[in-house]
Amino acid sequence: MAQKFAPRTLGVVGAAVCALALSACQDQASSGGGARDYISAVGSSTVYPFATAVGEKFAEATGNKTPKIDSTGTGGGFERFCSGVGGDTPDIANASRRIKKKEFDSCVANGVKDIVEVQIGIDGIALGEATRGPGFKLTEEDVYKALAANPYGKPNTAKTWKDVNPALPAVAISVFGPPSTSGTYDAFKELILGRGCDANPEMKALKDSDKDKHEATCTALRGAPFYVEQGENDNLIISKLDKNPTSLGIFGFSYLDANKGKIKAVPIQGVSPTYAAIADGSYPGSRPLFIYIKKAHVGVVPGLAEFVAEFLKGAGDGGYLNSKGLIVSPKPIADAAAANGTGMTALNGAELK
Repeated sequence: MAQKFAPRTLGVVGAAVCALALSACQDQASSGGGARDYISAVGSSTVYPFATAVGEKFAEATGNKTPKIDSTGTGGGFERFCSGVGGDTPDIANASRRIKKKEFDSCVANGVKDIVEVQIGIDGIALGEATRGPGFKLTEEDVYKALAANPYGKPNTAKTWKDVNPALPAVAISVFGPPSTSGTYDAFKELILGRGCDANPEMKALKDSDKDKHEATCTALRGAPFYVEQGENDNLIISKLDKNPTSLGIFGFSYLDANKGKIKAVPIQGVSPTYAAIADGSYPGSRPLFIYIKKAHVGVVPGLAEFVAEFLKGAGDGGYLNSKGLIVSPKPIADAAAANGTGMTALNGAELK
């Protein structure tokens, strides 16, 4: 006869089973054969330098192992993060955009049901050129006309920036940027390319009448030699610009800020990507940065809650991540992020897009 359990007992048994299942997965993920004793994070190349800095501080302060952080791109990070619960899956997804509804639903379908969202700060999508470059000054519409596969529904025939706008240099259109798995790529399409497209009244009207056609027309990028993907390595884009002084690069503001001796910013709509302009929203490429925590792993993977606390500390006003280019969120957002990270409050997916 099957043994019966009181409801409280069932809860304890269920928790124990979950812990054992996670431990078993950790056994498989560990090269030493024991439970995984380090934090695993994946995702955004933009968040990567901040996360590694936090990881070093966390290890130094707690004596825990330094977290293993992989730069996979935001989309690739969510794919791995949402693959399930257990030691062979990441504890944290770093993201340079908010999680999408379809990604959240994938998480839930795979058993990742409690996800904690923490906005760590603000960044900007920056366009840069070599210090000896021609000195580009662009509008969102210039960028759209140069890089869209089919601007305003017609094949793109522009070969030089002067073809796009007579006031621009007569040099070949050449832009090095992130791949489609990157949150920077998604944000660039939304914040720069899409707005450039919607500067045209017909395109703005199309957004209401045919959303799919609007997206295809406004955000599909042309390929090489005009737009060349460089993988999840913003430093590679920096080095490419040094060798190609008439080319442009797309990357997060922190990489621009860290390489002032090699590259210079390209103003968009007359505004340069500076700390102040991104913080107050006057720069058009401002965007939030996030980390997502798998709540089922908290209390099982050593130090996970402490790592999140260290991230919040470093990202706060006057924190050590500010000097690395991370821009502090407005106080109401920072306070909400601190509450989520401290209380491990699960995200309600109903509000996602």
